[in-house]
Amino acid sequence: MTKNISASFVLEQKQSDMIEKKLDRIKYADELITDLIVRVKQEKEYVFDATANFRWGTQAHVSANDFDFGAALNKMMDTLDIKIKKEKDKIQEK
Repeated sequence: MTKNISASFVLEQKQSDMIEKKLDRIKYADELITDLIVRVKQEKEYVFDATANFRWGTQAHVSANDFDFGAALNKMMDTLDIKIKKEKDKIQEK
């Protein structure tokens, strides 16, 4: 899986490390996902957008926002984890 993380502001090292640590949570899907694109924006609150491209051609797009960086990241990861599991289950049924 290729990871691409971009932000509309300069990420502190602590924030980058937090994102990498959270992405380890979906390591089980390394062979299912070809690339994962994560975008972080900071307007009044932090907005996380993630797009996972699966090797069989489908995509999963999730987003989350919160005033707290960690909370927004956790929301996005929870939703992404659920989407990946659903997609994995669909493929295993076929």
